[in-house]
Amino acid sequence: MHDFILPDIGEGIVECELLEWLVKEGDLIEEDQPVAEVMTDKATVQIPAMHAGKVSKLYYKAGEVAKVHEPLFALDGDIEDKQNIQNSSKDDAREQPNTENSTPNSEKLTQQTNSSESDLTSQQIIDFILPDIGEGIVECEIVKWLVEEGEKVEEDQAVVEVMTDKALVEIPAKYSGFINQLHYQQGDIAKVHSPLYSLNTAEGEKTHRNVNEDSNKATKQNQNEKSSAPEQQAIKKKALASPAVRRLARENNIDIASVLGSGKKGRVLKQDIAVHMNKINHNEESKQNDNPTDNNVTQANLKESSQHNNRVEPIRGIKAIMAKQMTDSVYTIPHFSVSEEIEMDRLMDVRRDLKKEFAEKGVKLSMMPFFIKSLSLALKQFPIINSQVNPQCTEITYLKQHNIGIAVDSKLGLLVPNIKGVENLSLFEVAQEVERLVGLAREGKLSNQDLKGGTISISNVGVIGGTTATPVINKPESAIVALGKIQRLPRFDADDNVIPVNIMHISWSGDHRIIDGATMLKFSNLWKSYLENPIRMLTELS
Repeated sequence: MHDFILPDIGEGIVECELLEWLVKEGDLIEEDQPVAEVMTDKATVQIPAMHAGKVSKLYYKAGEVAKVHEPLFALDGDIEDKQNIQNSSKDDAREQPNTENSTPNSEKLTQQTNSSESDLTSQQIIDFILPDIGEGIVECEIVKWLVEEGEKVEEDQAVVEVMTDKALVEIPAKYSGFINQLHYQQGDIAKVHSPLYSLNTAEGEKTHRNVNEDSNKATKQNQNEKSSAPEQQAIKKKALASPAVRRLARENNIDIASVLGSGKKGRVLKQDIAVHMNKINHNEESKQNDNPTDNNVTQANLKESSQHNNRVEPIRGIKAIMAKQMTDSVYTIPHFSVSEEIEMDRLMDVRRDLKKEFAEKGVKLSMMPFFIKSLSLALKQFPIINSQVNPQCTEITYLKQHNIGIAVDSKLGLLVPNIKGVENLSLFEVAQEVERLVGLAREGKLSNQDLKGGTISISNVGVIGGTTATPVINKPESAIVALGKIQRLPRFDADDNVIPVNIMHISWSGDHRIIDGATMLKFSNLWKSYLENPIRMLTELS
């Protein structure tokens, strides 16, 4: 029987919720067959079988929380057979007669010591293996190396940014040491189960010296008579803990090595940090009780602070990615904004007429496909709006494809999937893509391809109830528009009569390095004309 261990996927994730088992005990499964569906901080993912075999045990029930580095399920298969063969081979080797009985004990010890020394020397260089994170993800893109070869790194220090099918994540160093080699270049595709980088931990030399000292002691003792083993030195072991727990300890100024771990093999858990903090607070209260002069003041401060307990939680997952992306955009792109209002009555009539026809084909027709398709028509005449500038602001790339993104408020956070090649799609095909992407986004199952390669974005704040907004550009794009809710407002007609009109406010943000105000207004007016006169838009559809 072989246990499948839930791997460490970085970014401080130490657990995941088991949503559904896709197999049951006793089932025969194939290699890479999905076994379980779990929810992490990033998304809902499927865990595949590493090997073919028979499911012998499921360690969790649906709805329970599975821990990283703990067994998820057990599998009977080829691995056990291989291990049995290896074990039987070892047993056969033990049964063979020992022809080296005449070798002195000191000589044997010297041979063992030399072997240990060579093993320890080879262990100085440690390869970081990119773990399997499930749902068929077999590779990730190296976005940015945060260190260089030869650079010293500390444990839990971020080493590289990678883009998986789910999100952009930072991978931390598992140990302190020096970067020996980076196995991939920026922009390369790294394979799961392959070395990502190698680290010289410099621990081998210390252990090497300890082995020499211990072996010298043992040799002297063997020269006299059989005696007890060499006296062991008290060595302070490094605490076992996940990056999230280490971060929590640092935030509270706690030496994690002083915390007593309750997890497997002494691993320090979050609750251990909380218990340690309670002990510290209890000790401080005891000291304060010894000083009655300051006791009243201290108790008053504690009572006041207890009435204002603030909750602190780390920023993770999609929220962390959004925070980084928006900060980068605001600080590197000079934004400017223009606003306009659009009369929606005619477009609402066209949608009403087409809604039944689309429904018969199994597609729900909202206003969004009209916004997207008309935006693509306007981009054909204003390609600068669909362009991107390089970081040095020395070149502009005019993008041929109109990959229009739509902001979706998903359960994972803000996601902006995009519809590829809108210029070549019909209104019906755009409506199909909108329905597909919104559905996947709300389930947290968008692919990397759906999230990459956007050229311009639409944020429909009106769905929630907003009327105006100042949207932040989704870097490296150059423009974004926010759509307000449709309101029935009084307006004057050509004869100065007050009439009710359905009005939608729009707000543009543009990159002022390459787009000027006049160009943005002309582009917005063209887009507005398509929406207010949908017959004109339909005549230009290809």
